[in-house]
Amino acid sequence: MTKFVKQWSRKAGLPPGTLVPVGTPSGEAVTIDVIRYSEHDVTESRVNSVEEAARLRQAGAVTWIDVSGVEDVEVLEAFGRVFGLHALVLEDVMNTDQRPKLEEHDAYLFVAVKMLGWNEARGDIDGEHMSVILGEDFVISFGEKAGDVFDPVRERIRKAKVRIRKMGADYLAYALLDMIVDNYFGVLERLGSDVDELEQQLLDDRAEDPLSRLHQIKREIVYLRKSVWPLRDVVSGLLRSDCTFVREEIKPFLHDLYDHTIQVMDTIETFRDISGGLMDLHLSVASNRMNSVMKVLTVIATIFMPPTLLVGVYGMNFEFMPELHSRWGYPMVWVGIVLVVTGMLAYFRKMRWI
Repeated sequence: MTKFVKQWSRKAGLPPGTLVPVGTPSGEAVTIDVIRYSEHDVTESRVNSVEEAARLRQAGAVTWIDVSGVEDVEVLEAFGRVFGLHALVLEDVMNTDQRPKLEEHDAYLFVAVKMLGWNEARGDIDGEHMSVILGEDFVISFGEKAGDVFDPVRERIRKAKVRIRKMGADYLAYALLDMIVDNYFGVLERLGSDVDELEQQLLDDRAEDPLSRLHQIKREIVYLRKSVWPLRDVVSGLLRSDCTFVREEIKPFLHDLYDHTIQVMDTIETFRDISGGLMDLHLSVASNRMNSVMKVLTVIATIFMPPTLLVGVYGMNFEFMPELHSRWGYPMVWVGIVLVVTGMLAYFRKMRWI
């Protein structure tokens, strides 16, 4: 249940805006990487303080501040002081169970999303809380731990004469969200493979512990739906935003991102329907298997009923039974048994019972 229920009790009774970590502690130190770029140049550096990151901002350039680790209260409070972030925004950054949402403030936009990946070792979905703050000339991204899906964006920034170097901070924020959504498709492909494999195993009657695996898949679909479903409203809010630093030329890209989000949601709903049908399939296969076993046992029992009757009759020890003293009595009983069994088998086959 750790994917669905975090340690919310830590915040019970505290004032709004109190910074308390919610979730499983990662134990990793906070790192702050800064990429500043313009159409003509790009610089990358790792800084030791929030103040140092803020000093790297430059007029005419876009500054991307990438933060790994959200458990250090002092670091988050420093971001609040230096960049004028509201205490409730900082609280949402630290709350790793925050649902995807969009908030508009006077000087920045706050976006909370879920960055998902597939854990091959466990065979399930890894989820990470990601917060993105968009200002007029800067973007701040907060991740729970080191490692993300943004390496392709970094590679594009390092190249000259590419679109992202000519665009503003709003395009960078779009690029980060687009990479997160694109990564959902990889998770969906892996989950779809598991669904198809389990369905084939159920049809072939060779699945080991199918109920356990089916239950796990359904839990992953529920978690995926919970993480992705609100993202539609986030992208829709960006499209409708009147914020001055979300320019009109970015809207077509946001429309494309919205289409991808809808496609992800449709695929999740398809998997949800299929997983629900897999339980019915499992019950049908089990019922058919039981019917086949019962049919075989019934045929065997029916075939042996006449021989049992015959040997039961001649097993009685009455004195006046003429067949008991007949020379051909014993062979005739066997002939009768064989004829009756053969006739019953022929009749069953004619009726297509076997």
